[in-house]
Amino acid sequence: MTLNSYLKNLDSLIAAIIGYYVIYLFTFYSGVGLSPDSIMYASAATNIQAHGNLMTFNKGPLVFFPVFYPFFLSIIQFISRVDPIQAGAVINSFLFAAVIFTTGWIMERFLSHSRIYKWIILIAIIVSPALLEIYTYLWSETLFIFEILLFIIAYWAYMRKHSTKALLTVAIITAIACITRYAGVTIIGAGGLMLLLDDQLPIRRKVKHILIYGFVSISLLVANLVLNRLSTGLSTGTREPSITPFFDNLYYFGTVICDWGSLSKGKLIYPYAPLIASIILLSLIGLLLWKAWKKQINSYENIVIAFAIVYGLFIVISASISRYERINSRLLSPMFIPLLIACTSWVPDVLRLIKSKLKYVLAGVAVIMMLAFEFFNSKADFQRQDDEDGYGVPGYSDDSWNKSEFVVYLKEHKKMFKPDIPIYTDANEAVYLFTGMSSELIPHKYFQADVQKFYSHKKYYLIWFDSLYNAELISLPDILKNKKLVKLGGVDGGEVYYYDEGSK
Repeated sequence: MTLNSYLKNLDSLIAAIIGYYVIYLFTFYSGVGLSPDSIMYASAATNIQAHGNLMTFNKGPLVFFPVFYPFFLSIIQFISRVDPIQAGAVINSFLFAAVIFTTGWIMERFLSHSRIYKWIILIAIIVSPALLEIYTYLWSETLFIFEILLFIIAYWAYMRKHSTKALLTVAIITAIACITRYAGVTIIGAGGLMLLLDDQLPIRRKVKHILIYGFVSISLLVANLVLNRLSTGLSTGTREPSITPFFDNLYYFGTVICDWGSLSKGKLIYPYAPLIASIILLSLIGLLLWKAWKKQINSYENIVIAFAIVYGLFIVISASISRYERINSRLLSPMFIPLLIACTSWVPDVLRLIKSKLKYVLAGVAVIMMLAFEFFNSKADFQRQDDEDGYGVPGYSDDSWNKSEFVVYLKEHKKMFKPDIPIYTDANEAVYLFTGMSSELIPHKYFQADVQKFYSHKKYYLIWFDSLYNAELISLPDILKNKKLVKLGGVDGGEVYYYDEGSK
């Protein structure tokens, strides 16, 4: 790269440094945010680094999540000798900076390059509440979003030469993304869609490249699923059929888009969420097909659009088939940057086509609209930072847990638990995080076989956190109706019970 090339990316570097500092500010008080998923990732990473196995804190194999993110954390832990939970804030700061810089590097190579447009998009990424939420938690999306951008760069390099070597690079990045998050299959879909629409590939060569790309891209995921099946008999853990129909999921998708666009004030726009979601997805599909028809498919912008289409459709359709958490900002976060670019990258193109002075007026309107969008997002960021200052990122690292009387009680009374008697709880990840003890989660009420197995135990301890409520788990009143528990102790925030079938 020439000196001029480095100077062109200087603004991206400055934006990346600002992004690093923003994550530092949000995680300064209590460190990286921790959810149940975070504890699963961190414990698996520790076991990989220390014992070379994929066991999690509950002494079971990692199945519900793919393997690469814990493996990534284990490499950092091996090099730094710092636990992933302690290092999480720094890891996320670097990943967010890398995402910002890489996005700027990509936009520098758009067909219609605009410096002002690039700056506006970089600012929008830095102040995005959706991305700031992701990068303040120890979640696999932090790495997955970066991998999406690497895929976009690699695929653009492939389109320039259409060489097998460049295609294999794309396929390897895709394969790694697939074992970072199972939603990585959307990258396979985006790559396959771009190959199908590529007008520069002869039919026979196109078929050959699709087969190569598909086989290599899916290889690591297949290996991961086979390993899961051999370990537990389940490929991706226990999954339930969806209870939300397609239209409802389209509605939830649309509400997230409204929130991202700062259009949720008063919730007045929510009734139109399905329409908004449909218009966005159909418009992007039409735009991509139009560019393919005009033989203008090979560009960075179109790779971005292809991914936004495939990912959005995948989330809505898969949520209508398989049951998981309701569609929310976290689930859709990997498409935030692609969607932002896909919905705005045409603006500089259109303005260049206008020859009159009207284009300056329209450009001014577009800039004002984007700045207003960023202003409202910045207000939300400042409000969140003010709420969490002196409290911590919500989750297991905030003060409601760190200063919990019940957590202190459990730490001081670990010796009451005999090692040969199982421990059940409504938050097994919290028990592990704060005490280091292994425990089993209370069964989901929908899995009757697990419920009956739980009730068949002759002896067990029950650690119950009062502050938690999960409607899918059997409740403490349900357990008390079926079993006579003895309360061993507790303080504000929770209790410890003991059950012995043979006791009088």
